[in-house]
Amino acid sequence: MKKAIVSDLSRAGDGLSTVLVVEDQAADARLIQAAFAGSGYGKFNVVWVARLAYALEYLASQDVDVILADLTLPDEEEGVGVYDRIARAAPNALIMVLSESNDDEFARQAVQRGAYDFLCKARVDGHWLPRALRYALECKAAREALQKKDSHFRALNDDLPVGILVADSKGNCIGTNAAYQKISGLTFDQTLAMGWSAAIHPQDRRRIIAAWCDEKRVHAPISDEVRFLRQDGTIAWGRVHRTVLSAELAPKVFLQTIEDITAEKQAESAVREAENALYVEREFSRVVLNSIADAIMRTDDEGNVIYLNLMAEAMTGWSSQEAVGFPLQKIFNVIDSETGEPADNPVDRVLEEHRTLGPVMERVLVRRDGVESPIEDLAVPIHAVDGRVVGAVLIFHDVSQSRAMAMKMAHLAQHDFLTGLPNRALLTERLSQAIGLARRHNKQVALMFVDIDYFKHINDSLGHATGDQLLQSVAKQLQACVRSTDTVCRQGGDEFVILLAEIEQIQDAAQVAQKLLSAFDRAQIVAGHEVHATLSIGISVYPDDGENLYSVMQNADIAMYNAKADGRNNYQFFNAKMSTRSIRRLLVEDGLRRALKEGEFVLYYQPKV
Repeated sequence: MKKAIVSDLSRAGDGLSTVLVVEDQAADARLIQAAFAGSGYGKFNVVWVARLAYALEYLASQDVDVILADLTLPDEEEGVGVYDRIARAAPNALIMVLSESNDDEFARQAVQRGAYDFLCKARVDGHWLPRALRYALECKAAREALQKKDSHFRALNDDLPVGILVADSKGNCIGTNAAYQKISGLTFDQTLAMGWSAAIHPQDRRRIIAAWCDEKRVHAPISDEVRFLRQDGTIAWGRVHRTVLSAELAPKVFLQTIEDITAEKQAESAVREAENALYVEREFSRVVLNSIADAIMRTDDEGNVIYLNLMAEAMTGWSSQEAVGFPLQKIFNVIDSETGEPADNPVDRVLEEHRTLGPVMERVLVRRDGVESPIEDLAVPIHAVDGRVVGAVLIFHDVSQSRAMAMKMAHLAQHDFLTGLPNRALLTERLSQAIGLARRHNKQVALMFVDIDYFKHINDSLGHATGDQLLQSVAKQLQACVRSTDTVCRQGGDEFVILLAEIEQIQDAAQVAQKLLSAFDRAQIVAGHEVHATLSIGISVYPDDGENLYSVMQNADIAMYNAKADGRNNYQFFNAKMSTRSIRRLLVEDGLRRALKEGEFVLYYQPKV
């Protein structure tokens, strides 16, 4: 190949531009060399080869600035194929096609593929050829410098964390950087094929376009926060700032900078959700605390009030707003129910001992206006995550109703629900106490069993309501006839029992019995009916008629049945004969019941003669 290379400047110096001439016609090659040799437009190092293969071999080891190539070489390949191989071998060289005429088809195709231009060999001379090449080289150098600057600028923009989008006055995108592509989710080619607003979320797009197309604001910088809807369905938030890149440009060019604030918005959303959840939780707690029947107060770690629910406000007379900051003892004023002295502050002990105290009773809450209410309270410490006691909760409620209910239940357990008189259980207790006192004081105790004569007939005739009213009337009259220290009790049905405690003599019981019979001599008006109710009274006396309450009660009952058997409307004292007759009567009754059950009765019929 060395023999095929001809150079008119075999010693290339610094600053020379190397021109490779690929031409199989020696005359044309010498013509070109001569044109360069006589040029006054800079120095060129001209290298000539006659074959494509030689050119490729040379380009494999040497850099050239300009290639002048004839596409009709005596090689296996010609036309644009020659151009393509040269272009691949020297991608940075300026390539010009040598043509026989101005209408060379190969030359035009090469220019379409990237050749700088084509030269007609017939017009090559030493004046315009070097000049044209020098101009072409200068343009190439300027273009490369511009591309390099553009590459540096693009690389710089791509390194910026802020998205950049440049758009013309019609809204067409003419440039973006990598940050914008990441925010929008679009590739560089996709951004150039779309308008500047294409990636904005549809719900924000109309607002943003309207604002940015406002004639009053078109020349002024505009800032806004918008959402970008990516192709994968995710949403990115951007803080967009738009400004006119140059007011003198026509048409105008707009620069948009987009700061990715997705993380900031997500954090704001998380904070809002947390605040909303906290609000809901607080609202739930408020509703619950204000809905329950117990009063609740909360204090800090120094015992100062920080919260009262509605019930606590009502019971203390302090509103929560008024009470906040005051020591608990000022708001929760409690005294001992027995002594009336100020009671201990339960929260002080909770904060000191770090444990729950209560429930505590026997305390009275003095409301702000002086009204007193018996209460039951419980104090509980509040612990922080690290275990420290940071306050206390005081829970209390009014026990007036519960105490009244307890007293009522206790009363009902020992009293008859119809007449209000003590029942059998209370009578047994009082009789036992009376016998004990009588034994110690050497006294006597009388027990009177009282039965209303023919009460069943009255009840069945006038109705149960009237019967109940009669029982209530009898109860009042019995109480009116005895001492306050005596006990009148309803045994059940129409039977009453009177306990006369500590009588001096038996005659005292007889006087009371006679007083009762006299009181019932007169008719009573019950439910509009005139009712004649008389009494049958049986009396037993301790210790003569029994040494314990059971025998005394049994013997009084026996005496009452004897009074009924003796014609009613009288009283009878117990004696031993009554017990014998009572036992005999019981035996007969038991025998009759057994015989009836066993079918031992036989009916005999005696016809009249």
